[in-house]
Amino acid sequence: MPSFDEVLKEAGEFGRFQKRVFFLLCQTGITFSSLFASVVFLGKAPGSYWCRIPGAAEISEQCGWTLEEEQNFTVLPLHLGNGSSNGECERLDIVWDASVSCTSPLTHYGNHSTGSLPLTACHDNWVYKQPHSSIVSEYNLVCSSAWMLDLSQAILNLGFLTGAFTLGYAADRYGRIIIYLLSCLGVGICGIIVAFSPNFTVFLIFRFLQGMFGKGTWMTCYVIVTEIVGSDQRIVGIVIQIFFTLGIMILPGIAYLVPTWQGMQLAISLPNFLFLFYYWLVPESPRWLLTRKKGEKALKIMHNIAKHNGKYLSPHYSEITISNEEVSNPSFFDLVRTPQMRRNTLILMYAWFTSALIYQGLVMRLGIVGGNLYIDFFISGAVELPAALLILLTIDRIGRRLPFGISNIVAGIACLITAFLPEDISWLKTTVATLGRLGITMAFEIVYLVNTELYPTTLRNFGVSLCSSLCDLGGIIAPFLLFRLADVWLELPLIIFSILAVVCGILVLFLPETKGISLPETVEDVEQFSSHFGKCGKKRKRQDTNSYI
Repeated sequence: MPSFDEVLKEAGEFGRFQKRVFFLLCQTGITFSSLFASVVFLGKAPGSYWCRIPGAAEISEQCGWTLEEEQNFTVLPLHLGNGSSNGECERLDIVWDASVSCTSPLTHYGNHSTGSLPLTACHDNWVYKQPHSSIVSEYNLVCSSAWMLDLSQAILNLGFLTGAFTLGYAADRYGRIIIYLLSCLGVGICGIIVAFSPNFTVFLIFRFLQGMFGKGTWMTCYVIVTEIVGSDQRIVGIVIQIFFTLGIMILPGIAYLVPTWQGMQLAISLPNFLFLFYYWLVPESPRWLLTRKKGEKALKIMHNIAKHNGKYLSPHYSEITISNEEVSNPSFFDLVRTPQMRRNTLILMYAWFTSALIYQGLVMRLGIVGGNLYIDFFISGAVELPAALLILLTIDRIGRRLPFGISNIVAGIACLITAFLPEDISWLKTTVATLGRLGITMAFEIVYLVNTELYPTTLRNFGVSLCSSLCDLGGIIAPFLLFRLADVWLELPLIIFSILAVVCGILVLFLPETKGISLPETVEDVEQFSSHFGKCGKKRKRQDTNSYI
């Protein structure tokens, strides 16, 4: 009886059917990357703002002041009296009433000089020249509340982390496509609620939920694509991430064209509803169906794949050989019970953590180093395209492991050099920083592919979900590490990034090579990687297994 890979080869490993499904699911990368990096624009600095003196709004209306005139009466005297104050986080501790002069409001306080008037911290009542341009101005995330912007990105990543566990588990138990569709629906609904949140608490709750469902869409579509193509075509896992990069490049255009943060939030959320049409266009993963003892449905899908690919499955394909491994609800202990699985899991968890921490750190760093945010962000996204090209040129020639290790080490060295380059040679500093972004992007894209190739079918979605949860932990830490350490020294985060990346580059060299092998079906297959394909570089022979229908 034929194995699944033999039937897939007969039906077409990457024919018209797989190309159609691949293209449809690739669109998920655009929407997910927009959600992933949206904080850079949702939380951009609101421009000029100051703290309004109590009663100033009424006096301004009574006197017919413009915002500029009110700012001059409020902030300029404060600055003259206390040169270190710009009126953003503190104000004069006074109250204006109807007796205040419209031309010289401070003369109401007699002979007191401006410098002798008491000051107080500002806790609310800020005035923004662009009041709805970002969540910073919408929810007053300035001064002592500035850290709450970091919190908003950490909450999104906490949602990613939760989605990795809950929806990854659900996709292994209930099916890939049903969880994908439910996740798309969740992203769209939560995105709308986020855009119209009446307060910051509601914003955080539904941003968390949007992150959770967003992670469900991304990881599940990635697994579906990987499971319906042959072993020689699994680099589509790298190609799908080109669409992630396209989303990064499109995002600044959306932010530039849409002037409010609510409009931008809707622009990146509503397209998820279109993915619900995939119910009629994308089938369940036949590999998953086989592991859940649904062989007849799997075979029916394989016949459909063959038909669309212009192939014909022989009538004797009435059964498909599958694993005799008992199917059960996966747990973390399944990933660390055996030596090779344990090594793979621990190294991959660290690789995910490092890739996400450095990648998000470098992306968010664009918001604090100056320059044109829209252009710089677009260029930083365009830099990621050569990363995918380099992977495609090397991964099937020299394998996964060496490019994985080298890309991490290059990223680490580039971050270290960038930290110590002087500001007056900005072209060289930018060039080396770009090289670091290129390296960590390659590492980030390779870890997706390697992770899916190192776990058996019964544990694949759960394994990818669990390991990638460390990616989300890195994302939670990234904004706090970047912004708090940058307050000490702007380049200090780069030093931390360089150490993490070099260590990761060394560790991933201990993973088995997966170039040109079939996806493992059982834990036993994974354990055989080391002895049959690892250091000796020879392909293993698949063990005969039982079947069912």
